[in-house]
Amino acid sequence: MNEMYIKEERLIVQQLGRGCAWLDTGTIHSLIDASNFVKTVQERTGVSISAIEEIAYTNGWIDRDRLRNSVAFYGKSTYGRHLKAIADGRIF
Repeated sequence: MNEMYIKEERLIVQQLGRGCAWLDTGTIHSLIDASNFVKTVQERTGVSISAIEEIAYTNGWIDRDRLRNSVAFYGKSTYGRHLKAIADGRIF
């Protein structure tokens, strides 16, 4: 299949950089494995993986007020506290 897309010049390949991981989640077992991987990385590093609002804020796609709206929406959940730390400038 990939060769067909290459021949038709319809395939775009992007090499994943350092710190990126591709996790196949095509089965329930691989989905659980991926979930456990994400949980372990987040717990050990304190870094939130794929926090959409954080990504949007960091890239300038939303402003601090919009980020604070998300903080209010998620409340005192772990994710809400994470976003609040970003909005307060405690996480860069």
